[in-house]
Amino acid sequence: MRIDHVRLKNWLNFRKVDAALIETTYLIGPNASGKSNFLDVFRFLRTVADSSGGGLQRAVAERGGIKKLRCLQARQDTEVRIEVRLSGSTAEDERGEWLYVLGFKSEGTGRQRPMVHEERVERDGICLLSRPDEHDVGDKERLTQSHLEQVNANVAFRALATYLRSTTYLHLVPQLLKFADRLSSNRLEEDPFGQGFLDGLARTPKNTLTARLRKIQQVLTKAVPQFQELRFNRDEMTGLPHLEARYAHWRPQGAWHREDQFSDGTLRLIALLWSLLEGDSLLLLEEPELSLNDEIVRQIPLMIDRIKRQAKYRRQTLITTHSEAMLSNSIDASAILLVIPTDDGSQIRGATDEEVAMIETGLSPAEVLLPKARPQGIDGLGLFQ
Repeated sequence: MRIDHVRLKNWLNFRKVDAALIETTYLIGPNASGKSNFLDVFRFLRTVADSSGGGLQRAVAERGGIKKLRCLQARQDTEVRIEVRLSGSTAEDERGEWLYVLGFKSEGTGRQRPMVHEERVERDGICLLSRPDEHDVGDKERLTQSHLEQVNANVAFRALATYLRSTTYLHLVPQLLKFADRLSSNRLEEDPFGQGFLDGLARTPKNTLTARLRKIQQVLTKAVPQFQELRFNRDEMTGLPHLEARYAHWRPQGAWHREDQFSDGTLRLIALLWSLLEGDSLLLLEEPELSLNDEIVRQIPLMIDRIKRQAKYRRQTLITTHSEAMLSNSIDASAILLVIPTDDGSQIRGATDEEVAMIETGLSPAEVLLPKARPQGIDGLGLFQ
């Protein structure tokens, strides 16, 4: 499956969003404009679709309740609404064009719980679900849950629920990985910051693990000075998983180092490459350029494209970035979305016809679109007193 289109209403700092997504989409904009909030839509749907401890109530509660989730500019219309259009794969249960709509608002009385205001599922234009229905009218308690999260109610569209709950978000924090043994008791359940990255490697079948590490090793030998070999190992005493890398130095056999001795950039690059090789669900990447040399960052779009060409499944990827180096490649104009903050909430738009024409003449997206993400009045920052 792949998400082709997203429409939002009253989501965090967005009053309205109408955005098309392709296989690899880059999201640019000033700091605090809402790029992470846009990615959070898909993390929200993942929690809603999770039948083992997730659901609508938990997804809203994790974000501080509906008052914090709803856009401040909502005014009279208080419904929060998410609409995603997806195209299916060749698999029988996923084939076709899908539509999922979820609208919810506060209960209005009592505990002010989020209540389903609208839930709709379509496949190839045929309606599979439309709520509220007559059962919901007779029992309002049913509206506290979506049908997406209920295995006994999502039989007709379970492939959709499975896809949405398999979304992966990655913003690896190297320090959490280096000191994971000391911080294990405080690990977040969905592990968005890579604290359990090595545990994920340990759960991978041996042949698959070896093949993926071999591909990652090929990249690292070109990107990291003196790097020679990468392997997975377990501590003989504790049984804990570790990544080990061999670096060339004055001894003939080189020296082996564990992940706590890797540079931050090396760890982030390993995690980026692994996530691209793993799975076929939506992948959300926040600022993958952090801690990396500009020349490596410049190659990230090409690496993503090449890995997808070699992979069994071409994984859809949504990337936020501020990097001029990353956008200096010949990226298609349709692959870039610009987040623009306004007094009435942030807006998301694609490249205009004029901007597309400039890119087609040979200018890079960094030259055409990145200046539009420049904060107003930034020149006065150096005059701070």
